[in-house]
Amino acid sequence: MILKNKLFIFDIDGTLTDSVPMYLISVTKSLQALGVHDIDTDYNNYKHHTDSYALRYNYERNFQNDFPEHLLDDFETNLVRQMAEFDPVKEIRGAKSLLETFRARQISFCFATGALPKPAMLKLEQCDLWYDPSILATSKTHESREGFVQDAIERAKAFYQKDQFDQIISVGDGVWDLKTAQNLSLDFVGIGKRNQKKLIEHGAKKKHCFDDLLAFKESLF
Repeated sequence: MILKNKLFIFDIDGTLTDSVPMYLISVTKSLQALGVHDIDTDYNNYKHHTDSYALRYNYERNFQNDFPEHLLDDFETNLVRQMAEFDPVKEIRGAKSLLETFRARQISFCFATGALPKPAMLKLEQCDLWYDPSILATSKTHESREGFVQDAIERAKAFYQKDQFDQIISVGDGVWDLKTAQNLSLDFVGIGKRNQKKLIEHGAKKKHCFDDLLAFKESLF
């Protein structure tokens, strides 16, 4: 497969880092630390599967007031503090090897995550995964996944000095990742066994779903 002018957009939690259960607990505890106690913890059914939406939605349903934007910085700081209570997260099998191969072969990739920047970078660092902040798009600036995925594409164009890519492939583990790719007319690769059946039921191609990133890498090279 010719990969030179393709862009791969990586989700982080559950795709590159095995961090979903720990991170959801951290989100809940961080909301509580900000005085939000009636928390909807059914995170998978949120309108937007992002940190910024989780904060605004739960704040407004608790206080019947508009969410003050300065709280987002406090929430981000609190998330890092809560994450420190857990053991460092581990990579999804093959993550480091895949990113190192992409870098060695000059294949373009970037990151798009529903997390906020500091927690996202901490998870990547704990797994010793290379990243550059300039190609990390998060929910700090866009509450919807479509928003920060589009931001990731624009960041990648600037970073790799390209006007466009021949193909853009979103790599994720959740149905929300798939739906975002479908909404933006991007190709999609599913990672992980946990949601594989659901991904295929929602339109992901079976041949483009892999148990882990090592299996995905082996399909490319």
